[in-house]
This record gives sequence, structure tokens and C-alpha cells, in this order.
Amino acid sequence: MQYRTIGDVRVSAIGLGGMPMSIEGRHDRDTSIATIHASLDAGVTLIDTADSYHLRADEVGHNESLIADALDAYGRPDDVLIATKGGHLRPGDGTWTVDGSPEHLRQACDASLKRLRVDAIGLYQFHRPDPRVPFAESVGTLAELLDAGKIRMAGVSNADPDQIRQAQDILGGRLVSVQNQFSPSFRSSEPELELCDRLGIAFLPWSPLGGISRAAALGSRFAPFAEVAAAHGASPQQVCLAWLLAKSPALIPIPGSSRPATARDSAAAVDLTLAPDEFARLDAAG
Repeated sequence: MQYRTIGDVRVSAIGLGGMPMSIEGRHDRDTSIATIHASLDAGVTLIDTADSYHLRADEVGHNESLIADALDAYGRPDDVLIATKGGHLRPGDGTWTVDGSPEHLRQACDASLKRLRVDAIGLYQFHRPDPRVPFAESVGTLAELLDAGKIRMAGVSNADPDQIRQAQDILGGRLVSVQNQFSPSFRSSEPELELCDRLGIAFLPWSPLGGISRAAALGSRFAPFAEVAAAHGASPQQVCLAWLLAKSPALIPIPGSSRPATARDSAAAVDLTLAPDEFARLDAAG
């Protein structure tokens, strides 16, 4: 397994996104736990989640609880970093809302601490800016949580370059991660990636394979990924993750998975080395 860093913590170069295990189309509990265990067996030490990864309104934090149960059953490895988020809500009717108020973020953090069954959250990220709340107030709450020892590291998600700079300033240089959408079909976060690269901040692209409904068709949508995959005896999804890793040392993909086979396939991407001409073809295909 290759490794990268978030703050001063070394993590696997590819993480596991837990969202598909808890929203529409999710598999049964045993399959989900087996998926998490398959990732751990493959050397994955970064697991991404959020309190809003659930279906019904009465199961807030479903994915956090699932991950905690899976880690308990596995023996709670010391080197696993759990990254969770707060500030984005899912009422249970398929819609998403936001609440970046300090009051909500404090309550959300306390609830995540209980569900994850940890003394401090390894990485806590503000999930999405709330247009009704000044961004500085939301990020300022992360600073309070850091100072209180409830979280060990802080990050922001779905942030633009100005917000990233503002967060870094508010946190006194303690911003360690940015989690924005990025994939072959969604390249508009290039400026945020470049900024993170310059600042030494980890960039965690969500939906790196194009999203739950599109990941399986990645090779048919982007022919170069299928062609390079055939040349290496790999899957187009592995090639996509290898391309992302080659783009920047700050980038740590967190592909979602809901089955052990796809979790193992994603983790194996760290062993795929792209030739310069292959990387150029892939980079031009997005």
C-alpha cells in the first residue's frame, strides 16, 4: 500500500467512502461490514463518512454507526483514520439541506463522537457552506472543537479557493483537508486541487469514479480509461484512481464501495503505474 498524509497523520493513498453502504440501493448489513473489512485487509487506513449518510429521517448517522461496528468487529486498528462531516442534513425524503450554525455543528460533533465511539474524531469536516450562516462562524466552530479536544484535525468540504484560504486563516494554519467533487466527468475543482497542492493540504475528491450510478460505466463513457485498463489488465476504475493519484501528491481518492470485490479493486489501484503518455491521454479525456 502507498501512503500519503493528512496533517501529520499517515494514511493509505486510497481511502474508502462509506456513503453507498447507507443510502439508496445499499446492501445488507453483513455485506457492508464485509466491505469495510475487505478494505482494511487490503491496507486501507482512511474511511470517509458523514452523519447525513442515511436513508430515513430516524437513522441519522447510520453510516457512522455501521463503521464503528465494523471496526469493533475487526479489533479497532490503531492506524485507521475516520473522517466524518457535519453541517449537511438529509431529512429522509431524498432531499438535502444545510445547517452551518455553530449550535448545530457542536451538537452534530457530539452525536458523531458517540456513534463512532471515540474520545476524539480523527478528522472532522464542515460538510457544505450554509448561505444563511457566515462561513467564518461555521469554520470558527471547528476551531473551538479543535481547542476543546473533541476533534484532532479539521477540514472543509465543497469549498471554493477563497473559502479554503479563509478557513486556513480562521483555523490558524490548522486546515488539513478539502473534500470536493472531482472525477473525469467533473473537473471544475481543478483550482481547489492546485491550491491544496501549493498549501500542502490534503485534497479528498468525493465521487472520484463519477458517482454511484456512473462508476460502472466509466470505461464506456471515457474510452482512454478503458484502453489503458486493457493494456494493464486492470479495470477502468483502477486506472481512474491511478490517474488521480498521479495528478498530485496532495490528492487522496475516497471511492465509495458497497461490496468487498469493488473495495479490493479500488485498493489495488495503488499498484498501477501509468506511463507519462498514458497519464497525458487520461488527463486530456476528462
